Amino acid sequence: MSPRTPVRRVVSLVPSLTEAVAATAPELLAGVTDWCAHPPGLGAERIGGTKNPDTDRIAALAPDLVIANEEENRAPDLDALRAAGLEVMVTEVRTLDQAFGELDRVLVRGCGLPRPGWLDEAEAAWADVRPTGPERRAVVPVWRRPWMVLGRDTFAGDVLARLGVRHLYSGHDERYPRVPVDELTARGADLVVLPDEPYRFTAEDGPEAFPGLPAALVSGRHLTWYGPSLAEAPAVLNAALASAS
Repeated sequence: MSPRTPVRRVVSLVPSLTEAVAATAPELLAGVTDWCAHPPGLGAERIGGTKNPDTDRIAALAPDLVIANEEENRAPDLDALRAAGLEVMVTEVRTLDQAFGELDRVLVRGCGLPRPGWLDEAEAAWADVRPTGPERRAVVPVWRRPWMVLGRDTFAGDVLARLGVRHLYSGHDERYPRVPVDELTARGADLVVLPDEPYRFTAEDGPEAFPGLPAALVSGRHLTWYGPSLAEAPAVLNAALASAS
């Protein structure tokens, strides 16, 4: 981004990045997706979903920068925004370290902001995180009907590994493979980890499919979002994992 073109209007196509900008310079946000729920009460215009944004409406907002993610957003939509003459910055986040680097890139280089204190706090919160006991083997569903689980090279998988939880499909060829539930229950896991997004697993919807297996109901925002929530994620996730029953 040229220093001669200050960024004053940003459209975010990623809930995590929306929260990151809102925690740093909320006045920049001109448009956000329908899924951008944090912080509550955002006044920016809603421009559709992460997978089906209204590209014409985004262009009409005339943002100086659109921020996106290679996993959450579709290449044809991003190409359409570029064709409309918009600057699009696309992140790739598959590890915790990559998340910290991409947040710095978006906020400092992309938006032209000073590095925020909350990002330093988030890095510090994770700096000394170590597993507190023996490694646990887990299956981590992210969807039901059909069942889908964490596979290879996922941000959530790296977060869990740092907390001493190895998910059993980390070596799968796909990043989010579809796996029948009877196969999941036969893998010999010590634990099933059930986040509340993208599928909203609850105490009544999810654990019953894994009889006899301890279930950790975890905050999807703390497991899968990269932004200000990273500062409290180690404590929140460790507490949920410890209470698995």
